Amino acid sequence: MLQEFWESKQQRRAAFPSEGVVVYESLPSPGPPYVSYVTLPGGSCFGNFQCCLSRAEARRDAAKVALINSLFNELPSRRITKEFIMESVQEAVASTSGTLDDADDPSTSIGAYHYMLESNMGKTMLEFQELMTIFQLLHWNGSLKALRETKCSRQEVISYYSQYSLDEKMRSHMALDWIMKERESPGILSQELRMALRELEEARKAGQELRFYKEKKEILSLALTQIYSDPDASSPSDDQLSLTALCGYH
Repeated sequence: MLQEFWESKQQRRAAFPSEGVVVYESLPSPGPPYVSYVTLPGGSCFGNFQCCLSRAEARRDAAKVALINSLFNELPSRRITKEFIMESVQEAVASTSGTLDDADDPSTSIGAYHYMLESNMGKTMLEFQELMTIFQLLHWNGSLKALRETKCSRQEVISYYSQYSLDEKMRSHMALDWIMKERESPGILSQELRMALRELEEARKAGQELRFYKEKKEILSLALTQIYSDPDASSPSDDQLSLTALCGYH
């Protein structure tokens, strides 16, 4: 049913016209409980939240969660409209120390959020989620702070990254950042990975969208793999690392 749903959307070109497949991933396990993830066109990811005694059961449960969210995403209330933006900004103001006046100032967090929503007018929340995941990762990775220190405005950063999808190249650059962090603070990679795995499991069991947590795990695992498979990869000069990272983000 999930496959047919997205194939139908592809045929109508209603969403993610350049993306085509629903991808399943089962975690290696010697026995139950089994864990399965499903990634939808556009990148949204869901997993089984029940305790499953077979891989097939885990896959079906993950598909069920993804299908419910896919159908829910079709509701008018899940599309970004002026009314939706107004409500979202008000909720953001209520949960922070900001004010409604900040919504018109892109240099503030509220203003940047307002700008991102307006830039994605008409899109569904699953479509918007891919962009939000990129900025969540950039914030977690420390890249947004680094970009602010180069005097880039929030609008410039949003406009730049809105053109890109989360791909292997971006993951590789983020993994490189974590290799640099590991050199400065040995053990931080393993600590972050344990935290990411715990967050991923908690979010999966709660039936939440998982891409942010799963991408964190993938990026940290990639960094650790590069360090242990090629020790020299973690020991280039600071100038070389800084130059590579800078080229990746500009």
